[in-house]
Amino acid sequence: MSLQDLVATIARALVDEPDQVEVEQIDEGDGCTIELRVAKDDIGKVIGKDGRTAQSIRTLISAATKPGRRVHLDIVD
Repeated sequence: MSLQDLVATIARALVDEPDQVEVEQIDEGDGCTIELRVAKDDIGKVIGKDGRTAQSIRTLISAATKPGRRVHLDIVD
């Protein structure tokens, strides 16, 4: 499973409108950026209280990433 698929699966489980979840991976040299887009009403569910849900997703991504590679998660409006 790719990181893009992992983020999409997690986000679809959290939101009310899973068909509007979009994940794009942008490779950048020694790392990549993953952009997550969800419906406007679902942004709070993905970010969570005090950003805890977003931080948990970032932790899972870090655990699934090869050593020495950097991955950044952006939650886009």
